[in-house]
Amino acid sequence: MIEFFESIFRNKILVATLVSFVTAQILKAIIVLIREKRFDLHRLFGGGGMPSSHSALVTALAVSVGRYCRIDSPEFAISAAFAVIVMYDASNVRRAAGEQAKILNFMMAHWGESTPNVVGRQLKELLGHTPLEVLAGSALGAIIAFLF
Repeated sequence: MIEFFESIFRNKILVATLVSFVTAQILKAIIVLIREKRFDLHRLFGGGGMPSSHSALVTALAVSVGRYCRIDSPEFAISAAFAVIVMYDASNVRRAAGEQAKILNFMMAHWGESTPNVVGRQLKELLGHTPLEVLAGSALGAIIAFLF
């Protein structure tokens, strides 16, 4: 069992990928703490916000694969395509879903006493990322990948 965990931690690609994700999540909590003067535990585990942890993860993956497997490898092509899809989704599809959730939450809050019990709770609004948040996450992922 110990050999299994040792082999995981010897995988520089995997370690860089995980470190970039965790670093982005921690930075989200720090940024909220500085901006809003409050600690938000949800920022450590939730999606959305600055920087994009998904973008950090997939960029670290693609950059690491490019470094260790070469950029002309099929592995790099797969990881780069995967990164583009994830970052597009974060800044377009998931962001649009978050904007729709804001509108629906507003409508439900202002519907009055006849509000149907369709949802039962507010929809999650912080789902996606702005292009700047995606870019920041991607830069963070690339930097961390080069450190490993």
